[in-house]
Amino acid sequence: MTRRGRAPDDRMVTAPSREAWKRLGACTAAAALLQLDGTLITVALPTLAHSLKVSAASTSLVLSAYFASYALMLPAGGAVVDRFGPRRVALLGLALFAAGAAAGAVCSSLDALAATRVVQGAGAGLVSPAALAGAVSGFPPERRGGALGIWGASAGVSNLIGPLAGGLLTVSLGWRADWWALVPLALLAATAIVAQVPRIGSTQPATDAGPVASPIVLTAGFLAGVTFAVMIGSFYLAEQYLQRTARYSPLGASSVLVLVALFVGMAAPMAGRLADRRGERFPAMAGFLATGTGLLVLGLPGVSLRSAVTIAPLFVVGLGLGMLFVPVSRAALNATAPSAHGRTSAILSGGRLLGAAAGAGLAGLALAGGATAAAVHEALLVACALCLVIGVPAARLLPSAADRR
Repeated sequence: MTRRGRAPDDRMVTAPSREAWKRLGACTAAAALLQLDGTLITVALPTLAHSLKVSAASTSLVLSAYFASYALMLPAGGAVVDRFGPRRVALLGLALFAAGAAAGAVCSSLDALAATRVVQGAGAGLVSPAALAGAVSGFPPERRGGALGIWGASAGVSNLIGPLAGGLLTVSLGWRADWWALVPLALLAATAIVAQVPRIGSTQPATDAGPVASPIVLTAGFLAGVTFAVMIGSFYLAEQYLQRTARYSPLGASSVLVLVALFVGMAAPMAGRLADRRGERFPAMAGFLATGTGLLVLGLPGVSLRSAVTIAPLFVVGLGLGMLFVPVSRAALNATAPSAHGRTSAILSGGRLLGAAAGAGLAGLALAGGATAAAVHEALLVACALCLVIGVPAARLLPSAADRR
């Protein structure tokens, strides 16, 4: 028997079934694998460069090949999810991802490795929209915030585990172990998808929603891009400054980012509950305000970037970023019919990838003259302005609970 509860507008809604929660767990595991990939591979790149006798700078091809292929596959991936359902597309994507990882583990040249990363990226471009569409498919619109809160927390946990696991694998077994580790993880995710996700995905006609590229979906995609631009750019700044200037070890510098990832994972479920109760506008605005405030403190010239005092503003930044994952996804998915959730998820993922690329590129330009404290402070103030001047006003365009009554 299903339990019933009250939505924020006092309508009775059916509580999600046990099967819906299991489906969420399986799809979240598949999506977490994509997050884990980035952190595992990034940690291994210096060792990879030494092993393949290439420059450290050239290893960026390993990342760019993956993300470019990932981004290019997303539009087609979203469309086939809506046509064939999340299950089939996720399994195909995981198969490509695992095959690319296995091939990469035995490569002896950088060019061959980049080619295998293209295969992995194509798989990721299928898995990403399939996993998000499948994750929320068992939840009514009024309960999707809680589900997406778990989804967002998984990203924080993946970013928490990735640097530590990648460091241990690389040190103990070499860089190829990071690629090999992705193969059984992909197989485990595929097994969970087979067991928990129904064969038929979105079959409801899109008669109860407007076009996929509606104002709310486009706003959500834009805000997802802003979030990732700030997050990836700030992480890059921190990693470069701590290693190149403060002389932290790679593990020491990664531990700072692990701390932020922990705060992100803590905040995401809270944001989900807030979104279900008050709509997406409030948690999104609160997230940008908190992130901007933390970055403002870190950007002040007199604030140390390498002492224990740094933890307080990092806590605020992490919580703020954690508040931003759920509301944009919930707003976009609730603005479209289930039969369009694949394409909607692709728009969100595309926004995140573009934002990540922009954030990393701008951060690199900011440090072109050296990873000095002054350069980092200035770049963090720019990220603060992005949150407060662009993020907060744009978040006001998201729905509140009153808008859906």
